[in-house]
Amino acid sequence: MRPALRHVLTHLLTPLLMCLGMGLAYLGAFADPSPHHLPVAVVGSGPRAQVLAQSIEEKAGQGRLEVRTVASRAEAVHQLQRQQVFGAYVPDRRAPELLTASAGSDTTASVVQKVFAPVAARQQAPLKVTDVVPPAGHDPTGQGIFFLLVALSIGSYASVAVIGGAGAALPMRIRALLAAATSLVVSLIGVMLAKPVFHLVDHGLWGVWGMAWLYSAGVLLIGTGLHTFLKRWTTLGLMVLFVMLNFTSSGGVFRPEMQSGFFAALHSFWNGAGFVEGVRSLVYFGHAGLSGHLWTLGLWLLAGLVAVALAWGVESRRTGVTAPAAEAAESEEAEEEMAEAVGV
Repeated sequence: MRPALRHVLTHLLTPLLMCLGMGLAYLGAFADPSPHHLPVAVVGSGPRAQVLAQSIEEKAGQGRLEVRTVASRAEAVHQLQRQQVFGAYVPDRRAPELLTASAGSDTTASVVQKVFAPVAARQQAPLKVTDVVPPAGHDPTGQGIFFLLVALSIGSYASVAVIGGAGAALPMRIRALLAAATSLVVSLIGVMLAKPVFHLVDHGLWGVWGMAWLYSAGVLLIGTGLHTFLKRWTTLGLMVLFVMLNFTSSGGVFRPEMQSGFFAALHSFWNGAGFVEGVRSLVYFGHAGLSGHLWTLGLWLLAGLVAVALAWGVESRRTGVTAPAAEAAESEEAEEEMAEAVGV
């Protein structure tokens, strides 16, 4: 009775840690969004535009907005298209206009509207909102790319449990090849969902597929390598890396300018952010910053190759034949691990 109860309690630790980790990550990232040095612009030159920009920044509160002035509406559009600013206010006594780029973040565009709506209201003039970079017609909030990331992530890290568990008896080179092949299948499923099924993107499908494959291969290879060291804790480890820290810092729901310093910092180098921002850059923002996002995905893939190489070295140094009892325990552990490979 006691060994059986101890066995259950030990395995209950994993879902309880998942509960704690998911709560800390998601609530920490999404519960209280507010601007942090969010760059916006006022169109105009001269003292009047400078005073307006300064007053907006002061009323927003210290550190919330970075309000700059730009000389013309065309320059404001250019900066929005390169994600240098996330909103631009064009003053006019009769018809003030707010320029946004909701394809970069629908939530950020909504926050920008809340910032500038009172400015127009003080002039007793209706505010015209112009979205200069709208998302695809079938993805009105622009968050479809984020949910594509979720699908790719679950397909990738859940496959690690199968390759590492059911394929534990296979040599590492075979498991690594299986991981690479599985990442190809996962990326093809992602592309099928992105275009033929849900029409999340209007163009650039081959580039989206390439980034999906890079992303999935990185997750699968890292997981396959880590499985040698973490065993039944691999699923929990991958959930920390590719769900708890990944989804929350990807910019798919809130951009880093709307998050605390921790998640904003992760956004600069985490692989989920590399995928989400890479696809946005390719599809909506004229490839601005695309090379940096590709480097991010490439470095995570390199980390996966290193993890596999280290695991291969460790396994090659192991000697002796696995005893039948240990083999049975390993098989049972593999089944439990696959059962724990749940989504979000």
